[in-house]
Amino acid sequence: MSPSEADFGELDAAATRALEIVEQALREGETEGIPDETVQRLLTAGTRLFANKVEMEERFFSPYTGPEAVTATDVVMTCSDMLRAVNLSTFDLAMWFQRPRPDDNV
Repeated sequence: MSPSEADFGELDAAATRALEIVEQALREGETEGIPDETVQRLLTAGTRLFANKVEMEERFFSPYTGPEAVTATDVVMTCSDMLRAVNLSTFDLAMWFQRPRPDDNV
């Protein structure tokens, strides 16, 4: 096994554990103890990795673990602040959203 393959296994285990910790904190209503910087690191890593995989591998998959993993409110709140963070508007988003995907029936 190459060193990168070992690192990917470690990443998978860390991501699984991170999700477990977050879900427990959310169930217990105890998110105040999670530093903002931790949330930023998780979202930054996930965003960059997802975008790279979609672009470089030219394939699409859900960014979430399942259809009920997040709510519409979760997505809109996160997306809105992500757009603000990089100085994009909903107009900019609409231009990207309308791009055809290889799996679209055109």
